[in-house]
Amino acid sequence: MTRLRFLVAMLALLAAGAAAAQTIYRWTDDKGKVHYTSNPPPKAGASEVRERVNSYSGPVEVQRAPAAAKGKSAVAGPVLMYATSWCGYCAKARAYFAKNGIAYVEHDIEQSAAANAEFKRLGGKGVPLILFGRQTMSGFSEQSFDALLARAGR
Repeated sequence: MTRLRFLVAMLALLAAGAAAAQTIYRWTDDKGKVHYTSNPPPKAGASEVRERVNSYSGPVEVQRAPAAAKGKSAVAGPVLMYATSWCGYCAKARAYFAKNGIAYVEHDIEQSAAANAEFKRLGGKGVPLILFGRQTMSGFSEQSFDALLARAGR
């Protein structure tokens, strides 16, 4: 049992180290040259570079959820939406859900590392990524969502 605890502790340390190593900083030197490094400069003024997620602007895609999503994420009840605060398509989905009394759970992938990891695991490439039952929808349109609900018998 002690070996198992040791192994778990070591894996946790490795995971934490890998996450810390992925931080990128942007800073400008005295000559105006912009630098991107994994370590901030000794002086203040560096900003952390954050990964930018795109809004899904292509045609709406509805497909069967990946096998990995068939556990807790592919819910039969409320709609599950991976979104961001600034996404226009996400705002349209929120307004549509409110107007039609559709229960949904929203996860902001820029505010939650766990939500971002789940979004990526589900194959998300842009927001919103909407799950309902065993179906995923990349992007949002009222017509496509209505068709998704009709196929689910709702």
